[in-house]
Amino acid sequence: MTRLGSRLGTALAGILTVTLMAAPAPALAVDMDEAHGNLTERQELQRELDAVVAAGATSATAEITSIGQHLRASSGPAELGSNRPVPPQGRFRIGSESKTFIATVVLQLVAERRLQLDDTVESRLPGVVPQGDRITVRQLLNHSSGLFEVLATLPSPRSEEFLELRWRTWTTAELVARATAKPLLFDPGTKTKYNNTGYLLLGMLIERLTGNSYAHEIEKRIIRPLRLHATSLPGTDPAIRGPHAHGYLPIERDGKPQLLDITKINPSIMNAGGDMISTTRDLNRFFAALLGGRLLPGHLMREMQTPALDSKFGLGIIRLSLPCGTAWGKDGDAPGYSSTTFVSPRRDRQVTVSVTWGAGDHGDAVDALVKAELCR
Repeated sequence: MTRLGSRLGTALAGILTVTLMAAPAPALAVDMDEAHGNLTERQELQRELDAVVAAGATSATAEITSIGQHLRASSGPAELGSNRPVPPQGRFRIGSESKTFIATVVLQLVAERRLQLDDTVESRLPGVVPQGDRITVRQLLNHSSGLFEVLATLPSPRSEEFLELRWRTWTTAELVARATAKPLLFDPGTKTKYNNTGYLLLGMLIERLTGNSYAHEIEKRIIRPLRLHATSLPGTDPAIRGPHAHGYLPIERDGKPQLLDITKINPSIMNAGGDMISTTRDLNRFFAALLGGRLLPGHLMREMQTPALDSKFGLGIIRLSLPCGTAWGKDGDAPGYSSTTFVSPRRDRQVTVSVTWGAGDHGDAVDALVKAELCR
Protein backbone atom coordinates (compact mmCIF):
# COMPACT_ATOMS: atom_id res chain seq x y z
CA MET A 1 0.00 0.00 0.00
CA THR A 2 3.08 1.84 0.71
CA ARG A 3 6.77 1.00 1.09
CA LEU A 4 5.82 -2.67 0.63
CA GLY A 5 8.30 -3.00 -2.21
CA SER A 6 11.10 -1.39 -0.25
CA ARG A 7 10.48 -3.64 2.74
CA LEU A 8 10.45 -6.71 0.53
CA GLY A 9 13.64 -5.64 -1.20
CA THR A 10 15.44 -5.08 2.08
CA ALA A 11 14.29 -8.39 3.50
CA LEU A 12 15.29 -10.34 0.42
CA ALA A 13 18.55 -8.59 -0.42
CA GLY A 14 20.59 -10.99 1.67
CA ILE A 15 19.00 -14.20 0.43
CA LEU A 16 18.21 -13.56 -3.22
CA THR A 17 20.97 -14.06 -5.75
CA VAL A 18 18.80 -14.04 -8.83
CA THR A 19 20.72 -13.57 -12.04
CA LEU A 20 18.57 -11.36 -14.22
CA MET A 21 18.82 -11.15 -17.95
CA ALA A 22 20.94 -8.15 -18.80
CA ALA A 23 18.76 -5.14 -19.49
CA PRO A 24 18.70 -3.91 -23.07
CA ALA A 25 20.40 -0.70 -24.02
CA PRO A 26 18.68 1.99 -21.96
CA ALA A 27 15.65 3.36 -23.77
CA LEU A 28 15.14 7.11 -23.66
CA ALA A 29 11.63 8.23 -24.56
CA VAL A 30 11.44 11.99 -24.70
CA ASP A 31 8.10 13.76 -25.10
CA MET A 32 9.07 17.38 -25.34
CA ASP A 33 9.94 20.09 -27.85
CA GLU A 34 13.54 19.27 -28.71
CA ALA A 35 14.24 22.96 -29.22
CA HIS A 36 13.62 23.41 -25.51
CA GLY A 37 15.31 20.20 -24.47
CA ASN A 38 18.39 20.18 -22.30
CA LEU A 39 20.70 17.36 -23.30
CA THR A 40 22.46 17.33 -19.94
CA GLU A 41 19.15 17.05 -18.11
CA ARG A 42 18.02 14.18 -20.32
CA GLN A 43 21.28 12.33 -19.85
CA GLU A 44 21.16 12.81 -16.09
CA LEU A 45 17.62 11.42 -15.87
CA GLN A 46 18.74 8.39 -17.86
CA ARG A 47 21.71 7.86 -15.55
CA GLU A 48 19.44 8.07 -12.50
CA LEU A 49 17.02 5.49 -13.92
CA ASP A 50 19.85 3.15 -14.89
CA ALA A 51 20.98 3.36 -11.25
CA VAL A 52 17.50 2.28 -10.09
CA VAL A 53 17.66 -0.82 -12.31
CA ALA A 54 21.24 -1.51 -11.25
CA ALA A 55 20.03 -1.49 -7.62
CA GLY A 56 17.70 -4.39 -8.37
CA ALA A 57 14.52 -3.17 -10.07
CA THR A 58 13.53 -4.99 -13.26
CA SER A 59 12.53 -1.71 -14.92
CA ALA A 60 12.09 1.96 -14.10
CA THR A 61 10.47 4.89 -15.85
CA ALA A 62 10.17 8.54 -14.89
CA GLU A 63 8.49 11.66 -16.19
CA ILE A 64 9.46 15.21 -15.30
CA THR A 65 6.85 17.87 -16.03
CA SER A 66 7.77 21.52 -15.88
CA ILE A 67 6.38 24.62 -17.55
CA GLY A 68 5.65 23.77 -21.15
CA GLN A 69 7.54 20.50 -21.42
CA HIS A 70 7.56 16.83 -20.48
CA LEU A 71 10.69 14.74 -20.17
CA ARG A 72 10.32 10.97 -19.93
CA ALA A 73 12.91 8.18 -19.87
CA SER A 74 13.02 4.48 -18.99
CA SER A 75 15.51 1.74 -18.22
CA GLY A 76 15.22 -2.03 -18.30
CA PRO A 77 12.86 -4.31 -20.22
CA ALA A 78 9.07 -4.23 -20.15
CA GLU A 79 9.15 -7.99 -19.57
CA LEU A 80 11.96 -10.26 -18.42
CA GLY A 81 13.28 -12.32 -21.28
CA SER A 82 12.46 -9.68 -23.88
CA ASN A 83 14.23 -6.68 -25.37
CA ARG A 84 11.11 -4.51 -25.35
CA PRO A 85 11.59 -1.23 -23.49
CA VAL A 86 8.98 0.05 -21.06
CA PRO A 87 6.23 1.44 -23.32
CA PRO A 88 5.82 5.22 -23.50
CA GLN A 89 3.01 6.20 -21.17
CA GLY A 90 2.79 2.61 -19.92
CA ARG A 91 0.19 2.00 -17.20
CA PHE A 92 1.03 0.63 -13.76
CA ARG A 93 -0.49 -0.05 -10.37
CA ILE A 94 0.00 3.03 -8.17
CA GLY A 95 -0.66 1.45 -4.78
CA SER A 96 -0.95 4.00 -2.00
CA GLU A 97 -0.88 6.97 -4.33
CA SER A 98 -4.58 6.04 -4.54
CA LYS A 99 -4.92 7.43 -1.02
CA THR A 100 -4.39 10.97 -2.29
CA PHE A 101 -7.38 10.58 -4.60
CA ILE A 102 -9.48 9.26 -1.69
CA ALA A 103 -8.36 12.10 0.58
CA THR A 104 -9.18 14.69 -2.08
CA VAL A 105 -12.74 13.41 -2.42
CA VAL A 106 -13.17 13.38 1.37
CA LEU A 107 -11.96 16.97 1.61
CA GLN A 108 -14.27 18.00 -1.23
CA LEU A 109 -17.14 16.58 0.84
CA VAL A 110 -15.90 18.69 3.75
CA ALA A 111 -15.92 21.74 1.45
CA GLU A 112 -19.52 20.88 0.57
CA ARG A 113 -20.37 20.82 4.29
CA ARG A 114 -21.46 17.21 4.14
CA LEU A 115 -18.76 16.24 6.61
CA GLN A 116 -16.35 17.73 9.15
CA LEU A 117 -12.79 16.62 9.77
CA ASP A 118 -13.43 16.24 13.49
CA ASP A 119 -16.55 14.12 13.04
CA THR A 120 -16.10 10.75 14.70
CA VAL A 121 -16.15 7.50 12.80
CA GLU A 122 -19.03 6.31 14.98
CA SER A 123 -21.16 9.33 14.04
CA ARG A 124 -20.71 8.62 10.32
CA LEU A 125 -20.32 4.84 10.24
CA PRO A 126 -22.21 3.69 13.32
CA GLY A 127 -21.32 0.25 14.61
CA VAL A 128 -18.54 -0.37 12.09
CA VAL A 129 -15.51 0.29 14.32
CA PRO A 130 -15.26 -0.61 18.02
CA GLN A 131 -14.36 2.60 19.88
CA GLY A 132 -15.19 4.53 16.75
CA ASP A 133 -16.38 7.37 18.96
CA ARG A 134 -12.69 7.99 19.82
CA ILE A 135 -11.47 8.21 16.21
CA THR A 136 -12.02 11.19 13.89
CA VAL A 137 -12.04 11.53 10.12
CA ARG A 138 -8.89 13.64 10.38
CA GLN A 139 -7.12 10.81 12.22
CA LEU A 140 -8.07 8.34 9.48
CA LEU A 141 -6.55 10.70 6.92
CA ASN A 142 -3.28 11.42 8.74
CA HIS A 143 -2.55 7.93 10.11
CA SER A 144 -3.04 8.81 13.78
CA SER A 145 -6.14 6.64 14.37
CA GLY A 146 -4.37 3.78 16.16
CA LEU A 147 -6.31 1.23 14.11
CA PHE A 148 -4.73 -2.16 13.53
CA GLU A 149 -3.09 -2.50 10.11
CA VAL A 150 -5.17 -4.65 7.75
CA LEU A 151 -2.05 -5.87 5.91
CA ALA A 152 -0.84 -7.42 9.16
CA THR A 153 -3.87 -9.74 9.10
CA LEU A 154 -2.88 -11.17 5.71
CA PRO A 155 -0.01 -13.45 4.65
CA SER A 156 3.30 -11.89 3.69
CA PRO A 157 3.31 -10.96 -0.01
CA ARG A 158 6.45 -13.07 -0.53
CA SER A 159 4.80 -16.23 0.78
CA GLU A 160 3.01 -19.06 -1.00
CA GLU A 161 -0.01 -18.32 1.20
CA PHE A 162 -0.31 -14.84 -0.32
CA LEU A 163 -0.32 -16.30 -3.81
CA GLU A 164 -3.31 -18.41 -2.85
CA LEU A 165 -5.24 -15.15 -2.36
CA ARG A 166 -4.19 -13.70 -5.72
CA TRP A 167 -7.54 -14.17 -7.47
CA ARG A 168 -9.85 -13.77 -4.48
CA THR A 169 -12.41 -10.95 -4.38
CA TRP A 170 -12.49 -8.98 -1.14
CA THR A 171 -15.16 -6.55 0.01
CA THR A 172 -14.31 -3.40 1.93
CA ALA A 173 -16.43 -4.55 4.85
CA GLU A 174 -14.60 -7.89 4.97
CA LEU A 175 -11.18 -6.25 5.09
CA VAL A 176 -12.30 -3.70 7.69
CA ALA A 177 -13.70 -6.49 9.87
CA ARG A 178 -10.34 -8.30 9.85
CA ALA A 179 -8.54 -5.20 11.13
CA THR A 180 -11.12 -3.95 13.61
CA ALA A 181 -11.29 -7.36 15.27
CA LYS A 182 -7.88 -6.43 16.70
CA PRO A 183 -7.42 -3.88 19.51
CA LEU A 184 -6.22 -0.35 18.86
CA LEU A 185 -2.43 -0.04 18.69
CA PHE A 186 -2.41 3.28 20.59
CA ASP A 187 -4.79 5.96 21.77
CA PRO A 188 -6.13 7.87 18.74
CA GLY A 189 -4.35 11.16 18.12
CA THR A 190 -1.31 10.37 20.29
CA LYS A 191 1.00 8.84 17.67
CA THR A 192 1.24 8.22 13.95
CA LYS A 193 1.74 4.88 12.21
CA TYR A 194 1.10 4.35 8.53
CA ASN A 195 -2.25 2.64 8.21
CA ASN A 196 -4.28 1.25 5.31
CA THR A 197 -7.31 0.38 7.44
CA GLY A 198 -8.23 4.05 7.83
CA TYR A 199 -8.48 4.47 4.07
CA LEU A 200 -10.75 1.46 3.75
CA LEU A 201 -13.05 3.26 6.18
CA LEU A 202 -12.77 6.48 4.18
CA GLY A 203 -13.88 4.56 1.10
CA MET A 204 -16.91 3.34 3.06
CA LEU A 205 -17.54 6.89 4.27
CA ILE A 206 -17.58 8.29 0.73
CA GLU A 207 -20.17 5.69 -0.23
CA ARG A 208 -22.29 6.42 2.85
CA LEU A 209 -22.33 10.18 2.19
CA THR A 210 -22.81 10.13 -1.58
CA GLY A 211 -24.70 6.92 -2.27
CA ASN A 212 -21.99 6.05 -4.81
CA SER A 213 -18.83 3.97 -4.64
CA TYR A 214 -15.53 5.70 -4.00
CA ALA A 215 -14.55 4.66 -7.55
CA HIS A 216 -17.54 6.51 -9.01
CA GLU A 217 -16.80 9.65 -7.00
CA ILE A 218 -13.11 9.66 -7.96
CA GLU A 219 -14.02 9.29 -11.61
CA LYS A 220 -16.66 12.05 -11.44
CA ARG A 221 -14.72 14.54 -9.33
CA ILE A 222 -11.12 14.01 -10.46
CA ILE A 223 -10.50 11.69 -13.40
CA ARG A 224 -13.00 13.20 -15.85
CA PRO A 225 -12.51 16.90 -14.98
CA LEU A 226 -8.71 16.58 -15.23
CA ARG A 227 -8.90 14.35 -18.33
CA LEU A 228 -6.82 11.61 -16.75
CA HIS A 229 -7.60 9.29 -19.63
CA ALA A 230 -5.20 6.50 -18.58
CA THR A 231 -6.24 6.43 -14.90
CA SER A 232 -8.76 3.85 -13.70
CA LEU A 233 -10.15 1.99 -10.74
CA PRO A 234 -10.23 -1.64 -11.88
CA GLY A 235 -12.51 -3.09 -9.20
CA THR A 236 -11.92 -6.84 -9.47
CA ASP A 237 -10.38 -6.89 -12.96
CA PRO A 238 -6.97 -8.57 -12.59
CA ALA A 239 -5.49 -7.19 -15.82
CA ILE A 240 -3.69 -3.93 -16.51
CA ARG A 241 -5.44 -2.79 -19.67
CA GLY A 242 -3.31 -1.07 -22.28
CA PRO A 243 0.50 -0.90 -22.63
CA HIS A 244 2.41 -1.72 -19.44
CA ALA A 245 5.55 -3.21 -17.97
CA HIS A 246 5.26 -6.51 -16.11
CA GLY A 247 5.50 -6.56 -12.33
CA TYR A 248 7.44 -9.23 -10.45
CA LEU A 249 7.32 -10.67 -6.95
CA PRO A 250 10.55 -11.94 -5.34
CA ILE A 251 9.74 -15.28 -3.74
CA GLU A 252 11.53 -18.42 -2.59
CA ARG A 253 10.30 -21.81 -3.74
CA ASP A 254 11.95 -25.01 -2.59
CA GLY A 255 14.85 -22.96 -1.30
CA LYS A 256 15.44 -21.33 -4.66
CA PRO A 257 14.83 -17.64 -5.36
CA GLN A 258 12.46 -16.74 -8.18
CA LEU A 259 10.88 -13.66 -9.68
CA LEU A 260 7.22 -14.47 -10.21
CA ASP A 261 5.23 -12.44 -12.74
CA ILE A 262 2.39 -10.93 -10.70
CA THR A 263 1.17 -8.40 -13.25
CA LYS A 264 -2.31 -9.91 -13.02
CA ILE A 265 -3.90 -9.89 -9.56
CA ASN A 266 -7.39 -9.22 -8.24
CA PRO A 267 -6.89 -5.66 -6.95
CA SER A 268 -9.77 -5.81 -4.47
CA ILE A 269 -7.24 -6.94 -1.84
CA MET A 270 -5.86 -3.37 -1.99
CA ASN A 271 -9.28 -1.74 -2.17
CA ALA A 272 -9.52 1.97 -1.29
CA GLY A 273 -6.02 1.79 0.18
CA GLY A 274 -4.31 1.23 -3.16
CA ASP A 275 -6.21 -0.32 -6.08
CA MET A 276 -5.78 2.33 -8.80
CA ILE A 277 -3.90 2.18 -12.12
CA SER A 278 -2.38 5.24 -13.81
CA THR A 279 0.58 6.64 -15.78
CA THR A 280 3.42 9.02 -15.08
CA ARG A 281 1.71 11.71 -17.17
CA ASP A 282 -1.64 11.43 -15.37
CA LEU A 283 -0.09 11.40 -11.90
CA ASN A 284 1.93 14.52 -12.63
CA ARG A 285 -1.21 16.24 -13.90
CA PHE A 286 -3.27 15.23 -10.86
CA PHE A 287 -0.71 16.29 -8.25
CA ALA A 288 -0.04 19.56 -10.09
CA ALA A 289 -3.76 20.34 -10.05
CA LEU A 290 -4.17 19.35 -6.40
CA LEU A 291 -1.16 21.20 -5.00
CA GLY A 292 -1.84 24.12 -7.33
CA GLY A 293 -5.19 24.68 -5.58
CA ARG A 294 -7.48 23.57 -8.40
CA LEU A 295 -9.30 20.82 -6.52
CA LEU A 296 -9.71 22.17 -2.98
CA PRO A 297 -10.26 25.59 -1.39
CA GLY A 298 -7.30 27.26 0.31
CA HIS A 299 -8.27 26.49 3.90
CA LEU A 300 -8.56 22.77 3.14
CA MET A 301 -5.26 22.77 1.25
CA ARG A 302 -3.71 24.15 4.44
CA GLU A 303 -5.33 21.31 6.40
CA MET A 304 -4.03 18.80 3.87
CA GLN A 305 -0.50 20.16 4.24
CA THR A 306 -0.51 20.18 8.05
CA PRO A 307 1.49 17.17 9.29
CA ALA A 308 0.17 15.12 12.19
CA LEU A 309 2.21 15.52 15.37
CA ASP A 310 5.90 15.37 14.41
CA SER A 311 5.37 13.13 11.39
CA LYS A 312 5.57 13.61 7.62
CA PHE A 313 1.90 12.69 7.21
CA GLY A 314 -0.54 15.31 5.99
CA LEU A 315 -4.07 14.40 4.91
CA GLY A 316 -3.46 11.88 2.16
CA ILE A 317 -0.07 13.33 1.20
CA ILE A 318 3.40 13.31 2.72
CA ARG A 319 6.00 15.98 3.30
CA LEU A 320 9.49 15.72 1.87
CA SER A 321 12.15 18.07 3.21
CA LEU A 322 14.73 19.08 0.61
CA PRO A 323 17.69 21.49 0.45
CA CYS A 324 15.53 23.65 -1.86
CA GLY A 325 12.45 23.64 0.40
CA THR A 326 9.49 21.42 1.24
CA ALA A 327 7.90 19.20 -1.40
CA TRP A 328 4.59 17.37 -1.12
CA GLY A 329 3.40 14.20 -2.81
CA LYS A 330 2.88 10.50 -2.20
CA ASP A 331 4.49 7.13 -2.80
CA GLY A 332 2.85 3.76 -3.17
CA ASP A 333 3.35 0.02 -3.56
CA ALA A 334 1.23 -2.74 -5.04
CA PRO A 335 2.49 -6.29 -5.60
CA GLY A 336 5.17 -6.00 -8.27
CA TYR A 337 5.07 -2.21 -8.58
CA SER A 338 6.22 0.93 -6.76
CA SER A 339 5.57 4.54 -7.69
CA THR A 340 6.34 8.00 -6.34
CA THR A 341 5.03 11.45 -7.27
CA PHE A 342 6.14 14.77 -5.79
CA VAL A 343 5.68 18.43 -6.66
CA SER A 344 8.63 20.79 -6.18
CA PRO A 345 8.63 23.41 -3.43
CA ARG A 346 7.91 26.17 -5.98
CA ARG A 347 5.14 24.00 -7.51
CA ASP A 348 6.67 24.44 -10.97
CA ARG A 349 7.99 20.90 -11.41
CA GLN A 350 6.40 17.47 -10.97
CA VAL A 351 8.29 14.17 -10.80
CA THR A 352 6.79 10.69 -11.08
CA VAL A 353 8.81 7.48 -10.97
CA SER A 354 7.40 3.99 -11.58
CA VAL A 355 9.41 0.86 -10.78
CA THR A 356 8.78 -2.83 -11.28
CA TRP A 357 10.21 -4.99 -8.53
CA GLY A 358 13.27 -7.16 -8.83
CA ALA A 359 15.63 -8.96 -6.49
CA GLY A 360 17.29 -5.95 -4.90
CA ASP A 361 16.34 -2.85 -2.92
CA HIS A 362 15.78 0.07 -5.28
CA GLY A 363 14.46 2.47 -2.64
CA ASP A 364 17.57 4.58 -2.09
CA ALA A 365 18.15 5.03 -5.84
CA VAL A 366 14.55 6.20 -6.35
CA ASP A 367 14.83 8.61 -3.42
CA ALA A 368 18.04 10.04 -4.86
CA LEU A 369 16.39 10.56 -8.26
CA VAL A 370 13.33 12.29 -6.82
CA LYS A 371 15.33 14.62 -4.60
CA ALA A 372 17.75 15.57 -7.38
CA GLU A 373 15.01 16.25 -9.93
CA LEU A 374 12.82 18.29 -7.59
CA CYS A 375 15.64 20.70 -6.81
CA ARG A 376 17.02 20.98 -10.34
